[in-house]
Amino acid sequence: MDTALFIPPANDAPLELDGFLPPGAPLEVDLGCGAGRFLLARAAANPGTRYIGIDRMAARIRKLDARILRLGLRNVRILRAEAVHALEIHLPRRRVQTLYTHFPDPWPKRCHHRRRLFAQPHFTDLLATLLAPGGTLQIATDHADYFAHIQRVLEPDARFAPVPPMPRLPCEHTDFELIFRRQNLPVFEAAYQSVL
Repeated sequence: MDTALFIPPANDAPLELDGFLPPGAPLEVDLGCGAGRFLLARAAANPGTRYIGIDRMAARIRKLDARILRLGLRNVRILRAEAVHALEIHLPRRRVQTLYTHFPDPWPKRCHHRRRLFAQPHFTDLLATLLAPGGTLQIATDHADYFAHIQRVLEPDARFAPVPPMPRLPCEHTDFELIFRRQNLPVFEAAYQSVL
């Protein structure tokens, strides 16, 4: 393996995931994986689980690709793509055991709120179609207003049930999270399970 990158097919077809690890292995997705601190810690600790990290920043993806290869992690792949497009086109339906969205861009200016992931009308529909039965969505953010918005979107949605968020080890804290925690700023966490 000379790269951990998925190159999206020219015809925007779903990714062929069964080329790494057995087809029945659990699949977890880190949406907006950034520098990959969380993703690499999870993949190293769970070699029998498949991981896909998704991010759109080319420089971060290149550095993360090099780190994956240097660490010899064979159960993780990364996809350079815009988040919603990746969910719509590239990921298999009803196969994602856990989808992580840690510190999504809060777009704090009111005029930009429509750009938030959880403000996009069909984002929760995509989540519902991707999560396996009983699969979970794990969320963390430092932005109280955005966290309240996410709760307003997901709490009344009958397709999701609130569950306790997954405890994360310090090695699984993202780079953003380390900054916030060092400054004693609050981190808001929630999790929702697919009930379909």
